[in-house]
Amino acid sequence: MGIFKNYVSQTRKPEGFLGKMMVNGMNGGHAKLADWGLSYLKDIAPIQIAELGCGGGRNAGELLRRYPDAKVTAIDYSPVSVEKASEYNRALIEAGRCRVQQGDVSSLTLPENSYDLATAFETIYFWPGLDKCFAQVEKILKPGGTFMIVNESDGMDNAGLRFEKIIDGMKCHTIEDIESALKFAGFSSVKAHHHRSKPWITVVAKK
Repeated sequence: MGIFKNYVSQTRKPEGFLGKMMVNGMNGGHAKLADWGLSYLKDIAPIQIAELGCGGGRNAGELLRRYPDAKVTAIDYSPVSVEKASEYNRALIEAGRCRVQQGDVSSLTLPENSYDLATAFETIYFWPGLDKCFAQVEKILKPGGTFMIVNESDGMDNAGLRFEKIIDGMKCHTIEDIESALKFAGFSSVKAHHHRSKPWITVVAKK
């Protein structure tokens, strides 16, 4: 259990050799989930995007592919993730379309009222207090901006709850938990989607 716990705990803040292994697996392992979530972004054409908890950087690149006029600021708490995401998106960084930096979602230093879209893929499990962190996201979005959350766990599935017991600081949130925190943070409308056959959820909120 010790080695397994050490490895899966890297999902929270990848560090060292095990962290690099984890981040290398994130891009492929979460791709189908991320693309399913992205299918619920309708009728928007964001120019400035904040990708929060960017992990290995695959989703930042996918957002730029889907929105060719956009620029992405990708944020992660882990230096290992920042390094991997920068490597993954090197060409887009050199083209001036992507910026990757270390940051803490509980205290964002991004400019206020500046982003059309903020995304959070497989990351809010580790955010230190949804009310506080969602308020930080609301602050950086433009009026009418969109915040999309995509989780593999709906807060009730056995696999998610098992990992919650193993990984320190992990919390699997239900749709109701997320909706409540978003509204408390000031978001005006919230729509939730649940996968037909999996515990995947996507929540889309508007400022």
